[in-house]
Amino acid sequence: MKLTKGKMASLGLQHVLAMYAGAVIVPLIVGASIGLANEQLTYLISIDILMCGVASILQVWKNKFTGIGLPVVLGCTFTAVGPIIAIGNQYGITSVYGSILVSGLVVVLIAKFFSKLIKFFPPVVTGSVVTIIGITLIPVAMNDLAGGEGSADYGSFTNLALGFGTLLVILLIFRFGKGFVQAIAILLGILLGTVTAYFMGMVDLSPVGESTWLHLPTPFHFGTPEFHLTPILTMTLVAIVSLVESTGVYFALGDICDKKLEDKDLEKGYRAEGVAIIFGGIFNSFPYTTFSQNVGLIQLSGVRTNNVIYTAGVMLILLGLVPKIGALTLVIPSAVLGGAMVAMFGMVIAYGIKMLSNVDFASQENLLIVACSVGMGLGVTVVPEIFAGLPESITILTESGIVIGSLTAICLNVIFNFRKTDQTNMKDSEKAA
Repeated sequence: MKLTKGKMASLGLQHVLAMYAGAVIVPLIVGASIGLANEQLTYLISIDILMCGVASILQVWKNKFTGIGLPVVLGCTFTAVGPIIAIGNQYGITSVYGSILVSGLVVVLIAKFFSKLIKFFPPVVTGSVVTIIGITLIPVAMNDLAGGEGSADYGSFTNLALGFGTLLVILLIFRFGKGFVQAIAILLGILLGTVTAYFMGMVDLSPVGESTWLHLPTPFHFGTPEFHLTPILTMTLVAIVSLVESTGVYFALGDICDKKLEDKDLEKGYRAEGVAIIFGGIFNSFPYTTFSQNVGLIQLSGVRTNNVIYTAGVMLILLGLVPKIGALTLVIPSAVLGGAMVAMFGMVIAYGIKMLSNVDFASQENLLIVACSVGMGLGVTVVPEIFAGLPESITILTESGIVIGSLTAICLNVIFNFRKTDQTNMKDSEKAA
């Protein structure tokens, strides 16, 4: 498909809309929880969106030092929300950004070592991780489709009709659309859903009127960073956990783009993530990780060029600099986004299953790895309070279904398959000799 500037812009906007809600929700939750004023919260959201664009461009731009070179979109990691709130309330917001700065530096320093762990991510692990990512995100999509968790009209007929109607439009476009129209099915579904919601009186345009036209970032906006050991260790652990999650996304995108990833590629990807986290600490944003919904979007649209992500990155930077434009994306009803997310997150699950098709399931060990890792990931997502009684330092690892499921897959693969791999390699060496 030949991409004109107009088509490139449409595809880039589609990626922005896919990740925007997930990116905005982190500063909204954190800002409200640590008692920021409205003006501070406005800055936090704007700089967050701007830095998502910078972080994504850093990751896509492959050079000697950084960049995975795949169509990756970066956004704030949900894993950091709880720890940031805890640090902010106990040590203050300046300690939050001091710990983010150090954690980013640690990621840059360990990138080379972490990339050598590629042998821990065979198809049985990466396929399980990608499947878990999709499965654990489906409840988010369904809650949004119902109107947003905690909303007064949660589960109302209007929300359900709007959400499933958006999903139906997307499916119809895929069934009857061709070429570029089919590639932007998600964007068209969201736009049509929002227009329909407007005529139903469900779109509030006040955020656009209240927003300013220009918002420039300033380093250390909330004060000089402070450095305390416990917050630093906590945020470093969060950053390392995010690397595990990102690894699954890298391999999924590598598979989609027919690119075999080497440890050097992973090293540059991890390092780009570390640099993005450092920028987050300097400009008072957040730690970043790869956004899975955009993987589903790439699979749905069939467009795998990095130029689309560059376009999305530039759009995110502009949205961060011009809050009034960015506020337009906030008027999209949750139900509309939820309907689109069902398709996107469902595609992540489907792609995880496709990756697992390369696994030897004649092996009971591989079946058990998939069964336990997916079971743990889904279980923690459905029953999040199961580990609530554990110390806070441990719950960083257990509160996310993606993290606990990924770690389960990695550990079980080491237990069941590493000795086998070593023995196979030894036999191959003996035959060669």
